[in-house]
Amino acid sequence: MRIATTIFLTDQTITPVRLARELEQRGFAGLYVPEHSHIPVERTSPYPAGGVLPPEYGRTLDAFVALGQAAAVTERLSLGTGVTLVAQHDPIDLAKRIATLDHLSHGRFTLGVGYGWNREEAEDHGVVWRTRRDCVRDKMALMRALWAERPTAYDGEFGSVRASTAHPKPVTGAPRTLLGGAAGPKLFAAIAEYADGWLPVGGRGLTESMPVLREVWEKAGRAPDTLRVVPYAVRPTPGKLAHFAELGITEVVLQLPPSPEPEVLRTLDDYAQYL
Repeated sequence: MRIATTIFLTDQTITPVRLARELEQRGFAGLYVPEHSHIPVERTSPYPAGGVLPPEYGRTLDAFVALGQAAAVTERLSLGTGVTLVAQHDPIDLAKRIATLDHLSHGRFTLGVGYGWNREEAEDHGVVWRTRRDCVRDKMALMRALWAERPTAYDGEFGSVRASTAHPKPVTGAPRTLLGGAAGPKLFAAIAEYADGWLPVGGRGLTESMPVLREVWEKAGRAPDTLRVVPYAVRPTPGKLAHFAELGITEVVLQLPPSPEPEVLRTLDDYAQYL
């Protein structure tokens, strides 16, 4: 099983360069980072995990700048977002950013996609909350048009682009795309339509939900052996990882603390038992 990691990189944590080097040297498979552009102070959206929103949510580094630094000092480490809030981005700009990172890292990038939970943050970007799922679907289609081998136009509800010359291209035509969110018919239908797999936070309930996702996936005409399920932000135990392996999961993303270098390195020392 590939053991990757995720962390809220901020202006107060270990740096992307230092962490990326340590991960590769120690044999970890990857680094995923989340994104939040800002956290409005006056907010009614509840924190999904419950309680008070941790301060690192309002201090996150730009995910693509951080991953670009990580790519520059590593050769094998996979790089990913967990997740990119696609609805909050201009899709033409985002397509260029993704393609550039994937090109410069020689195909090491995984695009984690999310719909978001912070309504106030999204609305500051002009996102209409009730249509955010449709917006993400539309913008993903637009980006794929820009990544196409030949100039391809796209005319959608939430954005359009003329047939264009747009380079660089992602190494494999499009980066591996994993869709985050809670198990359910809408999410599973979206995964089967335009993603390569699922990025479930924590990984609880996979015994029940994975067969349902596999059924939706195969009914959509997708090859059974191509579905990827990557549990994300996992607090590991030997039993939990053994259970994931029994389910056929081949990659898991472990949560690192949003802390300065000494604490992060101590956590990596502890996680080394799972490599």
